[in-house]
Amino acid sequence: MEGINVQFRRKKNPLPSLDILFKGICNGDTVLLSRAITLLESNVATDRLLAQQLLEKCLTEKRQISPTCRIGITGVPGAGKSTLIESLGLKLCAAQKKIAVLAIDPSSARTGGSILGDKTRMMQLALEPNAFIRPTPGGTTLGGVARATGDAIILLETAGFDYIIVETIGVGQSEVKVHALTDIFLLLLLPNAGDEVQGIKRGIVEMADIVVVNKADGDFLAAATQAQNFYRHALHLFPTKIKNWVVPVLTCSAQNNLGVDTVLDTIVKFFEFKKSNGILLENRKQQSEQWFLETVELALRNDFFSNETLKQNFNLFKTNVVAGLISPFEAAEKLMALYKK
Repeated sequence: MEGINVQFRRKKNPLPSLDILFKGICNGDTVLLSRAITLLESNVATDRLLAQQLLEKCLTEKRQISPTCRIGITGVPGAGKSTLIESLGLKLCAAQKKIAVLAIDPSSARTGGSILGDKTRMMQLALEPNAFIRPTPGGTTLGGVARATGDAIILLETAGFDYIIVETIGVGQSEVKVHALTDIFLLLLLPNAGDEVQGIKRGIVEMADIVVVNKADGDFLAAATQAQNFYRHALHLFPTKIKNWVVPVLTCSAQNNLGVDTVLDTIVKFFEFKKSNGILLENRKQQSEQWFLETVELALRNDFFSNETLKQNFNLFKTNVVAGLISPFEAAEKLMALYKK
């Protein structure tokens, strides 16, 4: 179905050539950049081939004198991630920095649809000429990170963005995957320590480089301060993640622009700390390895499900499994045997 929809759209708006897309990205053309990211997200075989060629050109283009700062922001729904991102983004734009936001929205397991409402939640930032906001459906990818997010980061860096922020779905399940894509992992919490402990896995807290308690104003100020103290004590029980870096626990009110300067200063400080100690370069190597492994897994999955023999037998095996005529393990083994042929 997707292939039909893509072909219909292409007749009305043909896809630019590889060279035009590449030159547009290098020149910071956000229209062509958007079309290129859409290309990355496509499951159409010809699109995937073109996307691969585009990525190769971008990877060989050494435009960045200093590395782009990649920031992952995660937290439970309602923590105020979009509000904080907009506040940070406006301050960076005021400092003449270029900022890109990859906002991952949850997709329906039944229809695959997403609301993609992040631009409506960042209306001020969306109007800034130095800002680029790209809502992306999370699809079926675990970890709150869309399949093409890593590839989109490459395009954004080629386009010369100084800061790239990845806003995750925030489901509280396997959110640590964003850590493999970014240089800084910021965990945003609500001013209620008890609820937060129940809603967030320890593993996510352990991965955090910076912890921020949001909505620290008015009637919530005391609760936010209490949560701040709670997490400061809790983090002392965890093993040190990076030598000579004590994970800061900050408070802010993104809605009222209170404490956001401190959050931004801490982000910049930590990024410079990682660069000066060689940690950033090592992290980038690990990220490249992780992307390679995931790309191999995706390529195998796509090849498996596009196999014509498997397509003919898949539904039959599935029907027999549901009817109890064959076990899921035996059905899978037989499918794999067909695939290997």
